[in-house]
Amino acid sequence: MSGTLLRLACTAAMAAQVALAPVSAVAAPEPQRPVAELLTDLQRLYRQTEQATETYNATAEKLTAQRSEVKRLDGELAQAKLALQGSRGEAGRLARQQYQNNSGFSVYVRLLLADDPQQALDEGHVIGRVATDRAATLDRLTGAEKRADALARSARKALDTQLTLAARQKKQRDDVTKRLSEVERLLASLTPEQQGEVSRLEQDGVAEAQRRLTEAGTLGDDDRPASAEGGQAVRYALDQIGKPYLWGATGPASFDCSGLTSRAWARAGTPIPRTSQEQWARLPHVPLNTLRPGDLVIYFPEATHVALYLGDGKVVQAPRTGENVKISPLAANPVLGAVRPDAAPRRL
Repeated sequence: MSGTLLRLACTAAMAAQVALAPVSAVAAPEPQRPVAELLTDLQRLYRQTEQATETYNATAEKLTAQRSEVKRLDGELAQAKLALQGSRGEAGRLARQQYQNNSGFSVYVRLLLADDPQQALDEGHVIGRVATDRAATLDRLTGAEKRADALARSARKALDTQLTLAARQKKQRDDVTKRLSEVERLLASLTPEQQGEVSRLEQDGVAEAQRRLTEAGTLGDDDRPASAEGGQAVRYALDQIGKPYLWGATGPASFDCSGLTSRAWARAGTPIPRTSQEQWARLPHVPLNTLRPGDLVIYFPEATHVALYLGDGKVVQAPRTGENVKISPLAANPVLGAVRPDAAPRRL
């Protein structure tokens, strides 16, 4: 093949490659994911986020209590050091007196050599009392030293625990933030049409779950009145409708799920545990068919969500990030059970 023909062939081949390149570089559009799959992913992320939130809340409660313990021990240690200083001063004063008054003679020698034996006996009693006082002073000194040492060890241990809890809290806060970012990324990837379809599918699922509870008679006749405290808790929770959900918040401007329930019952004069897990573990359980307004409905096998029962199959809740406190059907989430804060204490 001549040089001219070879150049023409190469040019033609290159032109063919250029012509085909745009066609082969265009990627096939990704098929849209089924709405049910998107809803499942969102619900999983919301659940994981709330579980991380409640874990963070539990650590925050422990850290608050530990800071109080450290403060208490520091105060007791300061008092013990003052007492130790006083005991040491008293012991030093007695030591100087003993050195200055030491004649080298025992009480018995003084009695034998005394012109007035009765006076010597009286002096011996005085000396004996002084010796007893000195022994008591030494005992107080020894006790003060032991107490100060024990408090110092306890204070160091309490501070170490506080630092450990603070580090754990920071790690858990980072975990919540990470999971919230995953939720935000998934939501941002949805088109408005997909978001609407996901919302409708979720509402349909809740309505079906509520229907099954009602038809099965799980909720009972629902004509039980609230207790005085339960009524106060309900009124407080209803007054918070429209306020935003914020993880870790207990009001008054925003709430997470257990922040709302714990604040509502605290305002009713019955303090309850801060987290949904502790509310489930420590409060008296009641069957769903005996629910009355003010009871707490606990959700998910891990007890990671909680709402306050209103009656008529409805609850008021702080649902999740991006939503506000609102009234929902009781079956808005998979129900674990219910507890009654003002019932007799549960035996654990």
